[in-house]
Amino acid sequence: MSDSLSTQGAPTAPNLWIRPLALMTLVQIAATSSILALTALAPEAAESLGIGAHWIGYQISLVYFSGMFASGFAGVVVETLRAERVIRLELAIFVLGLLVLATGQPVLMVLVSLLFGVGYGLNNPASSVILHRHTPPARQSLAFSIKQSGMPLGAVVAHVLLPALAVALGLGWQSALVLAAVPPAGLLLRSLLVGRPEPIRRGAALEGIWRRMLREQRAILSNPRSRTLAILGCLYSALQLIATAFIVVMPVDQGWTLVAAGRVAAASQMLGAAGRIGLGVAADHLGGFRTLALIGGLAGSILLSLFWLGSFPAPLQVALLAGLGGVASGWNGVFLAAAARGAPKGKVGANTGALLVYTFVGVILAPSCFAFIYGLVGDYGLGFSLFSGVGFLGAALSWGQMRAQAREVLPA
Repeated sequence: MSDSLSTQGAPTAPNLWIRPLALMTLVQIAATSSILALTALAPEAAESLGIGAHWIGYQISLVYFSGMFASGFAGVVVETLRAERVIRLELAIFVLGLLVLATGQPVLMVLVSLLFGVGYGLNNPASSVILHRHTPPARQSLAFSIKQSGMPLGAVVAHVLLPALAVALGLGWQSALVLAAVPPAGLLLRSLLVGRPEPIRRGAALEGIWRRMLREQRAILSNPRSRTLAILGCLYSALQLIATAFIVVMPVDQGWTLVAAGRVAAASQMLGAAGRIGLGVAADHLGGFRTLALIGGLAGSILLSLFWLGSFPAPLQVALLAGLGGVASGWNGVFLAAAARGAPKGKVGANTGALLVYTFVGVILAPSCFAFIYGLVGDYGLGFSLFSGVGFLGAALSWGQMRAQAREVLPA
């Protein structure tokens, strides 16, 4: 098998799934660091453009809003162009987008943010096809979780490396964005030079994108297992975003220094990467829905305990806040593996893309919902505790689906 992004054909040895897994993990790191590049450089870029740094929130919203729609039509794109070719398209989008962002032209930056969402929305459906094709069934939750660990690792790369290039080395935010395009460009070049994707399947797009999207959504909602996964994707993505977005402001509100809170946030990101891998191992032994139930229960319990955070010893406060990141971010790989296993034959990309629409819904709605709750109660600890119901609901739904599947396999 060629050492490239083109990974067609079944593996002929038990360990050949490692190579496509490594490649898809690198692609995930490049994708995440690309869409967060401007976020990491927001203060410098905002000063140069003469706007407030808070405007970066609108840019991220544009990315995820566009990504939601891209996930919806990802199935037909992957089936038409083939997964390896879609990965190439995604990498080209990030290279071009980062270079355009570096121009500092506001209108172009808005358009590129929408384009970034397309690339990001296509990433998981395409990579899921590749990983599902090459990974042994007993290792799929682990493989998908390792690949998803590229998300927090990409965030660390963006928020550590790019500010250092822009400020510490004095290159400026625009030059840092140009250098951020080097990793996706390298992966794209490697793919173009080595390997041949399968031929384009032109007939896959004849039905029409919108009609196809609606049909795939009906298929998701009419199947109890897929319907449960869709709800879990919405709930758990909301949990993850809340844990990420407010993990700094809450301790600062309770008297922590910004530096101390930032260190806990960094530890939370690293535990998020480790947690994805650990929970992937657990899912391969316990089962996907049992592990998703465990994730919801643990996340709900930690969120509930944050109401009393100020009364706990400092080490316990750090453990709870950092542990929340490890648990709330650990669901992605288990979820994607379950989506791939439950997909009809040849429909892994379509099934994954249709389900990921609901994760984007959770990402878009969660900040507003939490802000509304905080506006009512005026306390971050109480807001987190009230939000714990999201985790407990996810645990209950996962447990119910696990029991339903167990009843299906019992003899009549």
